[in-house]
Amino acid sequence: MYTVGVIGPKSSVERIIKLGQEYEMTMDFVAYPYQDFHETVNIVKENNHAVDVWFFSGQISYIVAKNTLNSGENLVYIQHTESGIYKCLLHMGFYQGEFLNKVSIDEITTSHLEQAVKQLDFAPKEIFVKTFDVNTSIKELIDFHIDLWKREKTAGALTCFEAVYLGLKETGVPAYHISTTDMEVRQTLRILEEKLRTFYFKDTQIGVQIIEIEHFDKISEKAKSSYHLQYLELKLKETLLRFCEQLDGSLLEKGNGRYIIFSSRGAIERKIKDLQNTIYQLSHESNTTATVGIGYGVTVHSAEINAQRAIQLSKEKTEQSIVIVQENGTIIESVGEEDEVSFSYRINDDILLDKLKKAKISLKNYSKLCALIKKMNWQEFTIKDLAAHLYWDESNARRILTSLSEVDLVEYTGKDAQVSRGRPSKIYRLK
Repeated sequence: MYTVGVIGPKSSVERIIKLGQEYEMTMDFVAYPYQDFHETVNIVKENNHAVDVWFFSGQISYIVAKNTLNSGENLVYIQHTESGIYKCLLHMGFYQGEFLNKVSIDEITTSHLEQAVKQLDFAPKEIFVKTFDVNTSIKELIDFHIDLWKREKTAGALTCFEAVYLGLKETGVPAYHISTTDMEVRQTLRILEEKLRTFYFKDTQIGVQIIEIEHFDKISEKAKSSYHLQYLELKLKETLLRFCEQLDGSLLEKGNGRYIIFSSRGAIERKIKDLQNTIYQLSHESNTTATVGIGYGVTVHSAEINAQRAIQLSKEKTEQSIVIVQENGTIIESVGEEDEVSFSYRINDDILLDKLKKAKISLKNYSKLCALIKKMNWQEFTIKDLAAHLYWDESNARRILTSLSEVDLVEYTGKDAQVSRGRPSKIYRLK
């Protein structure tokens, strides 16, 4: 049973949950209604731990949640089509005798309206459109519609927001709510069902964790006696067994400070924090660094190969962190940390690969750079930005950006005038 958090205006949330009753054997719907879409930020922050996936009545609250959580993986929203606009225009035509004439509309983009109008045989007259984004306030939209209506520019208003609709009705403006149809809701529920099925298969994938106590051979040499070494090994194994029990996994001791835990992907992902604590304890007990590599796969063999690759990448990093290699080749570094970043070695773009070869830049470094920029939502960046977040030294970051500029993958856009001391930093952006 998966828990689905439904976010939207109260009436929309109730309708979604009612239509979702046919999925009650696999989904438990929990209502999280709001009056203003900006409330989405606090809703997902405070309740993300309690749901498996979020279901949004509209795109704007989905965008807010995606920006808040820095991920859209566990989010779905209802795609609005022209149907909602047609429904409102029919109501307006019936009640007021005005159809696609003297009307104000708020939309996240003009594309839906343009598509709706394009399919009609006559040209609209006097339509006033206001687009909105996550920074737009409900008051701003209400004022837009009221101003046009008071100046007799419009005979009515179409809005995507229940709060705007109610606000306009209170002031006497003829208003119509662009809402989703039952067909659109059901279509999104089917998409959600497919997404949850994917989650299930991911959850049950094989997960292999390889844990290594670094410089264990030196620990063996420095041990006062074989008993001291055996006591340490027992202590390390006890720590790992406690963690293994939480995963309902299987622990295999390979010797010389190397251990392998077999479990499921779902169990590992749910216990990342516990793994971090376990690694800290192992490092404390052995007085050295413990490295971890995690691999996922459809078979034990493929998961173990990915785990071996992950442990190698973990060893190459200057700071201690967990590395995951997924079944599709995606690599996640600094797992569970604020600077977590994911990227892939697998790119089928021959032109890009040829440029990287000419620049003598590895696909790994280029992919990490792109992943960081996407995660941080940077339009522009400096050498210092990359050095700080990717743990590159500045000379290496400068070399990489210079080489990428030469093959037209990065461009220099200017200098940072806000620098108070020293030379201004060069500013770059991806092309």
